[in-house]
Amino acid sequence: MKIYYKHILLERILIAINALAAISVAATFVMLYGFAQPVISVTILYITQFIALAIFIAEKVIRFFNSQSKRDFLKFNWFEIPLFLLLFLAVLGSGRWFAGGSSVAILITVDAYLILQVISKLCRTMVAIAATGKNPPRALAAVFVVLIWVGSGLLMLPRSHNLPRMDLTDAVFTAASATCVTGLIVKDTGTDFTLMGQVTILSLIQLGGLGIVIFGAVTALLLGQALSVRESAAMQDLLNAQTLSRIGRMIAFIFLFTLVIESLGTVGLYSMWDDVPSETMTPEGKWFCSIFHSVSAFCNAGFSLFQKNLTEYKSCVQVYVVIAPLIVLGGLGFGVLYNLLSVLRDRLIRLVRGYGGSGRLFFTAPPARLHLQTKIVLFVSALLILVGTAALMLFEYYSPNPNHDAGFPTALFQSVSGRTAGFNTIDIASLSEASKFILILLMCIGGSPGSTAGGIKTVTFAVVVMIVWASFRKRRNVEIFGRSIRLLVVGRATTVLLLFSAMLLLSTFTLVITERHNGFAFLDILFETASALGTVGLSAGITPSLTTAGKWVIIITMLVGRLGPLTLLAGLTREIKPAVFEYPSEPVIVG
Repeated sequence: MKIYYKHILLERILIAINALAAISVAATFVMLYGFAQPVISVTILYITQFIALAIFIAEKVIRFFNSQSKRDFLKFNWFEIPLFLLLFLAVLGSGRWFAGGSSVAILITVDAYLILQVISKLCRTMVAIAATGKNPPRALAAVFVVLIWVGSGLLMLPRSHNLPRMDLTDAVFTAASATCVTGLIVKDTGTDFTLMGQVTILSLIQLGGLGIVIFGAVTALLLGQALSVRESAAMQDLLNAQTLSRIGRMIAFIFLFTLVIESLGTVGLYSMWDDVPSETMTPEGKWFCSIFHSVSAFCNAGFSLFQKNLTEYKSCVQVYVVIAPLIVLGGLGFGVLYNLLSVLRDRLIRLVRGYGGSGRLFFTAPPARLHLQTKIVLFVSALLILVGTAALMLFEYYSPNPNHDAGFPTALFQSVSGRTAGFNTIDIASLSEASKFILILLMCIGGSPGSTAGGIKTVTFAVVVMIVWASFRKRRNVEIFGRSIRLLVVGRATTVLLLFSAMLLLSTFTLVITERHNGFAFLDILFETASALGTVGLSAGITPSLTTAGKWVIIITMLVGRLGPLTLLAGLTREIKPAVFEYPSEPVIVG
């Protein structure tokens, strides 16, 4: 829904004042809670918050009278009324209803109101930026860059880490790795960061994995604000959705499915932390550890709160029945999951109503079916998991330095995690070169389109393979599961493969130059680059020893891998107008 105002200049002034007020609120919270002692007088900070509160309230009143339709304005901002009433009641009854003094209760209430206001405005701004239509790929890249820099600033606060000083490069590296859901680390997440820093990393993983723009759309829908046509089109582009009419339903599905799956994962992991005697945790610590690893697994981030990742938990059944399924579900893509659940729901309804008997008369719509995208994703994902498991077991069994820990469960988990997530139950540096090469191939293929994973994606891999197969069979069209693939899709798949390969070679070549004095093996450098570009997070152990230049190479590589090479190419070439003519063709010889 779009609100129209009488005086455009007044609205622009309000937007600028709103932005300054929101920035001031964020700065006051950083100064109050980010340092051991506030750098500015606490009184001044609280006065600033009350001024911002007055600005937010005055802004709503002015916009109400400036709006062309008062009804539409109230409908769009309906949640502001109960929110303001709660604020008024809390302040009015602070001395009688709340313990700890009226001033403390007022400050807590005002802080909560300001936080909700800033989050609401930020989310709506993200959706508005995505819906500008000028250059969505650049807008998406800008959102990720801003998120990384904000996260870096939060991680550098004294209360976020246990180090004497947090280096800027290390802070940006950690924030980029979390935002790009990669998992490569230069500082230990569990010991070098405090609870505040770990919560910041967790927030970056969740926002980066699902997309802050998606969170903005979710916030708008939860507040009853319908998306405009332009905003729905922007969401359609971000979600790779096929129809515009289902965008709201798809966004609601993403939010609810993520909430349910991550909650189930949290409950399933709670008892796991008691299995290692060296790790003693309080109940609160176990809940936080469960939430952190559940979110990290579903978002395919691979961040862990333990120095050795999950190697000390390789005998725990939860690694294989909770974390591994979370990784797989997060890497399938929300479009595939939506299609699977739609088909399952349709089958159950038909079964309950007596499908095959007289109940068939009640069904007018055709039964839901698996889309071609779903079939390709499921087949390729299962194939890669099985082939990866068999290859890791085989190469470790015949390795000159055999790793006896690489049995079936370990190889299976590493095949699942190595393609998208980055958790490890075995020391990656101790693997044979053949096993590392297999993991490099899995990391380059990655997960599926529309998921939290990176790589060229499973569908791209399948299309490229079928291009070769069509050439062998001398077929004019590329065919998969009895369906022909459009020429445009074939061209995109080829472009993605070439761009990904070019970026992989360029990053590897650059790292070879920057790390020439460290004496790293070439395969380990290639492994590191593939892990960063595929946003996987596995490492052969060289990440903390990288030079400053090498860390920045990995940071850029992770960002490119998260956005996707085709997205960046679209952002750079969007202004180029398509040709309106074609040259005459002439045969050439290839191969």
